[in-house]
Amino acid sequence: MSADERHMTAVVTTGNGGFDKLEIRRVPIPEPTDDAVRIRVLAAGINNTEINTRLGWYSAGVSESTDETSSAAAAAVADEHRPDGGWNAATPWPLIQGTDCCGIVDAVGAAADPALLGRRVIVRCCIRSNGYDDLDHIWMASDFDGAFADYVVVPATEAFPVDCDWSDVELGSIPCAYGTSENMIHHANVTDVDHVLVTGASGGVGSASVQLAKRRGATVTAVASRSKADAVAALGADHVIERGAPLPADTFDVAIDNVAGPAFPDVVASLRRGGRYVSSGAIGGPMVDLDMRTMYLRDLRLIGTTAWDEPVFPNLIGYIESGEIRPVVAKSFPLTEIVAAQQEFLEKRHVGKFVLIP
Repeated sequence: MSADERHMTAVVTTGNGGFDKLEIRRVPIPEPTDDAVRIRVLAAGINNTEINTRLGWYSAGVSESTDETSSAAAAAVADEHRPDGGWNAATPWPLIQGTDCCGIVDAVGAAADPALLGRRVIVRCCIRSNGYDDLDHIWMASDFDGAFADYVVVPATEAFPVDCDWSDVELGSIPCAYGTSENMIHHANVTDVDHVLVTGASGGVGSASVQLAKRRGATVTAVASRSKADAVAALGADHVIERGAPLPADTFDVAIDNVAGPAFPDVVASLRRGGRYVSSGAIGGPMVDLDMRTMYLRDLRLIGTTAWDEPVFPNLIGYIESGEIRPVVAKSFPLTEIVAAQQEFLEKRHVGKFVLIP
């Protein structure tokens, strides 16, 4: 094998900063350890978390939204290595990002299941290494190299074969957004008697939440811009409220809110007595106003979710294979056009996911 054949193309993020931190490089193809598999990447979705991690947005020193063009975001990236900028403290730069992965298993470690070889899989990117009684977790593309490359190595337990007629790009849009959404819906115990509010309903997690809440029989009211209302309704939303319009008070049993920011008080006030507010993000800004009297006098539950519970990813595989959900892919790009893809992603004019193809 020639030296070139032992190398692959990867997007290497060199540290906290702007788009200049994304470098297209030739790097060695990784080898699987005994309990791991190597996957030839076929498609890798783009998520807010890759941009947030590069910006160091998870740092307690950042108080603004994830909009990279904001002055606060620009200030946040001035420090080359923010000690609390990643999911689990510092991000181990340089790093190959890419939280979503669809690919073919092309090598298995000595202790891994050889039946995985040659299977098309998607990767569970949230890994509960200590078991599901412990909330500690690590994330592909935040704590170890991810899928913005020709190949990625993951623990064999996190590679899930999928038998369906979806394209690679469609499968590559699923893991992070749908896993995050299903985890929120699981924690909020959404059922067919619930009226669910979904904010940011045109994004990856939001569009997944509309589908997954409807799958459980809930009534869904989605919040989206006027230009995206029809597309969101087509996903199954029973009602669509224009972004920025007042929310009806005392209406919803569950709010699935990954926007937060200035709209947070209205979202909380829209919940019925005993309602559940669940979140795994804050693209509109992490700092919010909360009237504690609204929370305790109305017996509300505020639920934060990051670590995925054990049923979440197997549930998704089942939904895909039984045709209960459908992917929402807005656009695909070659891997080497990642900067253009992330720039367009940040414009938020799309519905669903952007996906990179190596």
